[in-house]
Amino acid sequence: MSAHDELVLCLCFLWKVLFHVLFVCLLLIAVLVLLMLAVRLWLKGKRNSRYARTRRQAVAFFHPYCNAGGGGERVLWCAIRALQRRYPDIDIVVYTGDLGVSAHEIVDGARRRFNIVLPRPIHFVFLRLRLLVEPSLFPHFTLFGQSIGSIFLGWEALTEFVPDIYIDSMGYAFTLPLFRFLGGCSVCAYVHYPTISTDMLSVVRERNPRYNNPGYISDSLFLSAVKVVYYCLFSLLYGMAGSCSDLVMVNSSWTLEHILSLWQASNRTSVVYPPCDVSAFLDIPLEEDEEQKCHSIISIGQFRPEKDHQLQIKAFKKVLDRRREAAVGRETLKLILIGGCRNHEDEDRVLMLRGLCQELGVADRVEFKLNIPFAELKRELGGATIGLHTMWNEHFGIGVVECMAAGKVILAHKSGGPKLDIVVPFEGGQTGFLAGDEDSYAEAIEEILSLAPSTRLQIRRNARQSVARFSDQEFEVSLLAVLEVLMGTLER
Repeated sequence: MSAHDELVLCLCFLWKVLFHVLFVCLLLIAVLVLLMLAVRLWLKGKRNSRYARTRRQAVAFFHPYCNAGGGGERVLWCAIRALQRRYPDIDIVVYTGDLGVSAHEIVDGARRRFNIVLPRPIHFVFLRLRLLVEPSLFPHFTLFGQSIGSIFLGWEALTEFVPDIYIDSMGYAFTLPLFRFLGGCSVCAYVHYPTISTDMLSVVRERNPRYNNPGYISDSLFLSAVKVVYYCLFSLLYGMAGSCSDLVMVNSSWTLEHILSLWQASNRTSVVYPPCDVSAFLDIPLEEDEEQKCHSIISIGQFRPEKDHQLQIKAFKKVLDRRREAAVGRETLKLILIGGCRNHEDEDRVLMLRGLCQELGVADRVEFKLNIPFAELKRELGGATIGLHTMWNEHFGIGVVECMAAGKVILAHKSGGPKLDIVVPFEGGQTGFLAGDEDSYAEAIEEILSLAPSTRLQIRRNARQSVARFSDQEFEVSLLAVLEVLMGTLER
């Protein structure tokens, strides 16, 4: 047999193999499409059956940690209240993984922590698979692991209850295509913080150690390169998932910039500032504090690693040392850390922070107040001088706004929402201070304390007047305006 004949036979054999491979692939695709259509029809049947029983359409919020007590949860409860007020004939459902509490306890917790009372009862779907989105389950490739876990959690939610409109209010973008293409729902997302951002990529590229970029990675050129590739691939998948959303709401200018670059949905994306209970703090009097013998610095924020409570404690220690050296008086200052603990990891983090206070010798001047009710939060704010916030690239900063509404001199991180949207001049007047590291925070605290009481009072007045744009009322108006298109489809 000639070489030409052998080549022809070889090509024929390869063609047969390729043909069979293509045939199998097409067959698998066809089976997958048919399976997806069958699942969609099944889920549609469940929705129709539910509507036939209740004669009411439903809006569902995906918020697995709805009982956590943070700023994201305040957005959830204010959004539910706004929809109940505007659309009394719509059922509201919350998908949650808080199995250890009852529906009544969750709603009562929202009332106690956020001063929010819902007009009518809502329905809860309790999910058993929340463990699949816990970061502790994925010590490596955490973003990817949690995202895959959220798909399974979303599937559990979808099979338990099929809504007409689905709103992801906690940042699980990979559930959006699930509810849209399999559930046949209109889908919307309220994004507090992009799961991946160009800033995170920059941290890895520059091999800068942070809470989400441990030292053993930042010290290794190879591991850093691998992580950059991983982040790039994940950002592509994240963008594809987010682009499935019919409507997108973001909580700040900083978040808007990142979501527009990732999700490519500029015509469907709006800024809706989160609701801050500004009015609840307006009865805290604004007075000159020259007679005040003890100045307290108050921090409001969940005990998560990105909030960087260590920076607060270390900066506070430097202030105490400098004031002692200058014979100003160590007894005139205290630091109060107020926040919610979502799980055992947060509780362990608080123990670590208490240990840091002991190590630095400031334990007698640092107080921890965990999961406190709204009334106590307000009381603590009333007696404070400075509001402290240290998270780098905070997406918004509800705690920052609350401190300003309460008439405190705010000291926040020089990045993200505080820098772009909140601690900005108001009618030409200063509304607060920004800092970036231990030294600049310590210097800013000393500067604030050294100001004349009348100067501090003017800054506090400016801050209080400037935060009216972040009120519950403004949030409700903006939210309902954005959702009007989707809700209109229900009304028809």
